[in-house]
Amino acid sequence: MLSLTKEQEAQLGLELATKRQEHADLDAAIHTLTQSHVGDRMLVQRLKKRKLMLKDRIVQLENILLPDIIA
Repeated sequence: MLSLTKEQEAQLGLELATKRQEHADLDAAIHTLTQSHVGDRMLVQRLKKRKLMLKDRIVQLENILLPDIIA
């Protein structure tokens, strides 16, 4: 199990919160662009790719901060 200092844990927690907010913002932007039908398809694809990368990082951070404990 990875041992984190309180400072490292706080930094990772802050990064996690930031990534979650950015993910939600991208989701809203993608939704708005697709609903308005004026959005550039390439832009939407880039935003979706960025959103997917953020989701991967969120999962990594959650696994570090909240490890699976087998009881």
